[in-house]
Amino acid sequence: MSAPSQSGGAPITDERQLVEYFENACKPPSRWRLGTEHEKFVFDRETLRPLPYAGEQSIATFLEKLQRFGWQPMMEDGRLVALELGECHITLEPGGQLELAGAPLDTIHETCDEIHVHLRQVKEVAAEMNVGLIGLGFQPKWSREQCAWMPKARYDIMKSYMPKVGSLGLDMMLRTSTVQVNIDYGSEADMIKKFRVGLALQPVATALFANSPFTEGKPNGFVSYRSQIWTDTDPDRCGMLDWVFGDDMGFERYKDFALDVPMYFVYRDGRYIDASGQSFRDFLAGKLPAMPGERPTMSDWDDHLTTIFPEVRLKRFMEMRGADGGPWRRLCALPALWAGLCYDSAALDEAWQLVADFSTTERNHLRDQAPIQGLATPFRGGTLADIARETVAIAQRGLERRARLDAHDRSEAIFLEQLAEIAATGVTPAEHLLSLYHGRWNESVDPVFSEFAY
Repeated sequence: MSAPSQSGGAPITDERQLVEYFENACKPPSRWRLGTEHEKFVFDRETLRPLPYAGEQSIATFLEKLQRFGWQPMMEDGRLVALELGECHITLEPGGQLELAGAPLDTIHETCDEIHVHLRQVKEVAAEMNVGLIGLGFQPKWSREQCAWMPKARYDIMKSYMPKVGSLGLDMMLRTSTVQVNIDYGSEADMIKKFRVGLALQPVATALFANSPFTEGKPNGFVSYRSQIWTDTDPDRCGMLDWVFGDDMGFERYKDFALDVPMYFVYRDGRYIDASGQSFRDFLAGKLPAMPGERPTMSDWDDHLTTIFPEVRLKRFMEMRGADGGPWRRLCALPALWAGLCYDSAALDEAWQLVADFSTTERNHLRDQAPIQGLATPFRGGTLADIARETVAIAQRGLERRARLDAHDRSEAIFLEQLAEIAATGVTPAEHLLSLYHGRWNESVDPVFSEFAY
């Protein structure tokens, strides 16, 4: 989810400061960077079970061993819950999913270098512990009850609140895994355009990266069950945000939306205070029931924004959130897709022209059906695969024009080759897994842990 919270700072005295939070994050194109986050499941190679937090073969031990590479421990209540090294963090999702939150980097080539260094490190530790790591959108074998909760107070608050607002929030926390990219914006107008393109094309990313067709050892009827889970997690903080396409969209409008999303917590002096369901507007007025008389700081605002989960999320950067976790070789494709679409002005214009006349009904149809039908989702006399092919081609041209070359004079477009193939065939990664399941895997999901482990 996010790096550990930071408390401190002066109280917010004017709601205008919340808008300035976004305005002050605008950067010229020369300073635009890409931050890639990717999660993976950690499992016992003998039993295939997810690891507990504590013990000889555990998540805590895994984090301890990673410190040999220079990672510094981050503690909560005396327990190791994260690592940091420079601008990178290794964090724990609620069910023990391990996440690398990468540094903001200039090129996809650098992102891939970062990913490969991380791969080498985690594979070395995993081999010593006889554990494996795998990238999938959803835990394919084990039930919610068989997944261990990580000892983080933030997650305890969410665990209690989630069942009050949706039926699948605990599955989201314990059993999903994603890859996402964080991108910069140059101005309010640039943010709006990227937000609209990102929302409209998020179903394309969902289908291209769809990789979660199994639940508790059986096909679940979806190609991206991870994406489906978000539709019944919490309607207050998830979804397609139809109002983003309205005339009043801007930093002010997003601020109003965020203020209306119920809170989870307040972080003070190393402690998470339960404020679940309470109002940030009341907090601004010094009337928060959890902390009467106190007013929020900008750190509180930053924390609150991390508890909002739409398909595209705005903070001091924008997060593209629609993709399932996947195999190592496909992780670089997600930042490449969005960099190609959003970091070249001609490509962004092309992408907007592609989606500008999508109606609200059509956008939501694609969002609803992509997790089920993937690239075969019907759309305007064709399928989502038609839109995917155009999208990938636009991104390829954008990356070619970006002209960020590696040592072999190759552009970042090389990282889109897998997506181009998926779009061309119309076969999602999930459908490939299903063909193996119904074929030589003899209707068992166990082989996925060996054949697709990192």
